[in-house]
Amino acid sequence: MTQFDTAPAKTGDTFVRHNPNYLNMIFGTTAVTPMWVADMDLPIASPIQDALRYVADRGQFAYEFNSEGIFEAISAWFMRRHDLVLNPKNFVPFPGVLTAIALLVRELSDKGDGVLIQVPAYHQFKKVIGTAGRKVVSSPLINTGGRYSMDFEDLEAKLAPETVKLMILCNPHNPVGRVWTSEELKKIVEIAERNGVTIISDEIHSDILYGDHRFTSLSALDNKRHVSVIGSPAKTFGMQSISNGYVYTENEDILKRMKHVEDSMYLGHGNAFTNFATIAAYEKGDEWVDAFLSYMQGTIDWVSEFLTNELPTISMSPVEGTYQIWLDCSDTGLEGDELKAKLGESGFGATPGTWFDDEATQFIRINIAAPRSDIESAFKRFKVVLDQSAKRKVDGMAPVD
Repeated sequence: MTQFDTAPAKTGDTFVRHNPNYLNMIFGTTAVTPMWVADMDLPIASPIQDALRYVADRGQFAYEFNSEGIFEAISAWFMRRHDLVLNPKNFVPFPGVLTAIALLVRELSDKGDGVLIQVPAYHQFKKVIGTAGRKVVSSPLINTGGRYSMDFEDLEAKLAPETVKLMILCNPHNPVGRVWTSEELKKIVEIAERNGVTIISDEIHSDILYGDHRFTSLSALDNKRHVSVIGSPAKTFGMQSISNGYVYTENEDILKRMKHVEDSMYLGHGNAFTNFATIAAYEKGDEWVDAFLSYMQGTIDWVSEFLTNELPTISMSPVEGTYQIWLDCSDTGLEGDELKAKLGESGFGATPGTWFDDEATQFIRINIAAPRSDIESAFKRFKVVLDQSAKRKVDGMAPVD
């Protein structure tokens, strides 16, 4: 048994993942193994818990700032884990990654401008763009046998109009699990350069990598004109409710403007619990992350084998990064509301693919950051319901004597 085989005890219904109102709304039942929200159902690293206890036990919560210590810890982590040199002075803190992206969209474009995303894409990107009064421009990824790649011709065409000012890149990509290579990133930077487009790179999953796949940040490409980098310890360490987001850019103009936004709106005061937890995570979290990635790889291997042997009508895109799995249910014959109904009937709490792309009616996304026994039992129940559904269809088509 490992430290990840048992989920922490639930203390109430305020966890979004387990909230009965959300489960009823999405799946029509609360009898669900929730694998939809991209957070962790696992105990966090002990150094983070120790830091939180330390802050609580002091019994004093006066004004307290340590942004320099935070950015030095993050920079050292990225050097250690990704051989990436970051200047601690080029970070700007914000309450969260989506907050940072929303403010960048507003700062670097005007109302009515286009902002490109590559679909299927994290569904909140559309909200960030639309609520800012900008237009969503979609560039579909190319699906070749389950593995996704960028459509550079489509990108060139979609980024060409003068009204398209920004592109939101997701690397590693949520939900399809690609870790974009340096060659792919260089191509999109070249296209963006040609068309005067600024790339906002969401790199929150940068530490969740498998096999030989390596993360390449856009900031590593020595392009200081158009690139902004977003990060947070939220995904890596399961700190979604106690973490900040960070903008990193070597573009002096963007850095100056985002520091002005942060200062003018008093967004950088932070929180002592967040600050101490973040430093503890990046300074002392290596061993925990390595163990976590090994556990996730084991779960991915189990899912792959189960699908091959027990559910061959469902295929999984290769998982290069993130702890999200993108499943193609096309061969089941189910899609849209019918597929959603089967998810609810079996208690298989996956996210419908249409959250990420209106055309992905036969796809689902699963978050595997939970005890493996939960994932296994959920897949086995899903198989039972799908087998029963397939049998009813066959029986319904049988000739009557």
